[in-house]
Amino acid sequence: MYIAFKHAHMMFAVISGLFFLIRGVWMLVDSPRLMQRWVKILPHVNDTLLLICAIALMVQIEQYPFVHGWLTAKVVALLLYIGLGVVALKRGKTKAIRTGAFLAALLCYLYMMSVAFNHHPLGALANLG
Repeated sequence: MYIAFKHAHMMFAVISGLFFLIRGVWMLVDSPRLMQRWVKILPHVNDTLLLICAIALMVQIEQYPFVHGWLTAKVVALLLYIGLGVVALKRGKTKAIRTGAFLAALLCYLYMMSVAFNHHPLGALANLG
């Protein structure tokens, strides 16, 4: 079951990032697609499946946030990513604020992916030393 959850988690993570990127581009160009019902629902379905797989993996490998540094880093980055995503796609008062939040959220996403691949809070930077 570990392999199935791991691959599902990775797939849902990639889908989440790609869909966030698409929605961010739609925000930048003021596309009406951003307001379509399915665009508002699909990310929540995908992210729920992503979270379920994450919890299953966490239990299977017996590594937990606030115990293992790399998972703590991922959770903190995830919370920052969610907050920045909300500003980028919903709450930012100006296009400049939304754009900045969008770019910062993309950096958070890349950091989370790096931490996940390296199982280290420094992500890919851990390999430089």
